[in-house]
Amino acid sequence: MKKVLATMFAGLFATSAFAQTATPATTEPARAEVKAEAREAKAAVQEEARQAKEEVKAEAKEAKEAVQDAAKDEKQAAETK
Repeated sequence: MKKVLATMFAGLFATSAFAQTATPATTEPARAEVKAEAREAKAAVQEEARQAKEEVKAEAKEAKEAVQDAAKDEKQAAETK
């Protein structure tokens, strides 16, 4: 009878001790995922900014060429008069 009670007591003690142990921290993998997502988002934003910058440069170059062509046309028109 003593062995049965000792076993039951040990089982209850082990159960209560197990229930009080801290659960493994799952925040590290979640934290790594969040960091990875942040890096991906940052890279996407940087890529969009780079593309927008290239588009603006191309448009500025076209506008500059158009202004230069217009200035040449005016100069030629003034010389022919």
